[in-house]
Amino acid sequence: MKSLLSLVMSCIITYSFSQNITVSSGTLKRIEHFASKNIEAKNIDVWLPDNYSTNEHYAVLYMHDGQALYDATTTWNKQAWEVDEVASKLISENKTQKFIVVGIYNNPTKRHAEYFPQKPYESLTQYQRDTINQQLQKSGRAKEDFKPFSDNYLKFIVTELKPYIDTTFSTKTDAAHTFIAGSSMGGLISMYAICEYPNVFGGAACLSTHWPGTFTVKNNPIPDAFINYLKAHLPSPKNHKIYFDYGDQTLDSLYQPFQEKVDVVMKAKGFTAKNWKTEFFKGKDHSENSWKERLHIPLEFLLKK
Repeated sequence: MKSLLSLVMSCIITYSFSQNITVSSGTLKRIEHFASKNIEAKNIDVWLPDNYSTNEHYAVLYMHDGQALYDATTTWNKQAWEVDEVASKLISENKTQKFIVVGIYNNPTKRHAEYFPQKPYESLTQYQRDTINQQLQKSGRAKEDFKPFSDNYLKFIVTELKPYIDTTFSTKTDAAHTFIAGSSMGGLISMYAICEYPNVFGGAACLSTHWPGTFTVKNNPIPDAFINYLKAHLPSPKNHKIYFDYGDQTLDSLYQPFQEKVDVVMKAKGFTAKNWKTEFFKGKDHSENSWKERLHIPLEFLLKK
């Protein structure tokens, strides 16, 4: 039987950088090595729905782990979100407004530091940071001293990528039509994005949110730091929507107690069924196949007309 650590490694460490991604609907536009003053250059895939037209304006969904979104034949584990199929179906059935998807590639060796919410980490004592560092080194997620740089990653999205997308494609640029989504560490950074930039993002989808931050719940100070951060920084429920979910298999088996604490904070901050969902999926694991099956739920919740 695989250990939890081996499941972790198989589920979220690395994706291939294939340049031959095929979509079954819509059109994919590749931006090679998008340059940034804040982080290293990244590949960006922009998905446009069928019948995309400059005579219309589209909502925009930014998604992390961009190389795992479309074509399972190109990914390391032969799984993908199949975003093109899910999005096309929702749009064609008139269940959502029309939207484009901006997939941002990760760097496998830096993904954890790039997606780890920086301000909650910096709120820890030095002893607590050392504990996080030791836990991440033990799990192979950090070779040297761990130091998140997610503030720069979000700055890249907001100040460099978004302006380019809005001037290159026919988009609705306001927060009410700008969304961000991801899973695992991508769920954490999506949560962080809507809190740090509430005037930019009107909604966030956080699937299988990796609340432990490391890969152990024992002697781990970061979940409480995330919760305290949410207490202080959640955006207004009047004009923001947030979606969380989790399963109970593999890495997702760690999440329930932390998500329940987050749910208490959401209620205390005035979020209701109108602008917040937390869904539990019994028997579902931490994988693109699981996220693919339920992606329509957060997309319809965030992007419905």
